[in-house]
Amino acid sequence: MQYLLLIYRNEAEMMAMSPATAETQMLAYRDFTQSIIQSGNFKAGDRLRPTSTATTVRVRDGRTVTTDGPFAETREQLGGYYMVEAKDLDEAIAIAARIPNARDGSIEVRPIWVLNKA
Repeated sequence: MQYLLLIYRNEAEMMAMSPATAETQMLAYRDFTQSIIQSGNFKAGDRLRPTSTATTVRVRDGRTVTTDGPFAETREQLGGYYMVEAKDLDEAIAIAARIPNARDGSIEVRPIWVLNKA
């Protein structure tokens, strides 16, 4: 089964990180990513640009309305994701717990509902 592991962290804290701390974190992510590639769990993953680059889209009364920024103001922002293959939720949670930002942010684990490609 496929799971999306959504990585949330306080964006302001991340931007205030020292260059040495940022480099250490990037190395931790590189090592984590390599480990799930080697184990066969990795399907996809990317870091997201800051929320200041986001656009929220809504359609109201047949009209498309866009708003700069994320959908809602929150303490933590979505910063990236991994799509993984796991035998069950327990394995997906174990993988999520190894993501570096699980220590100071949060990781949301969501099963993917694969659409029929008819």
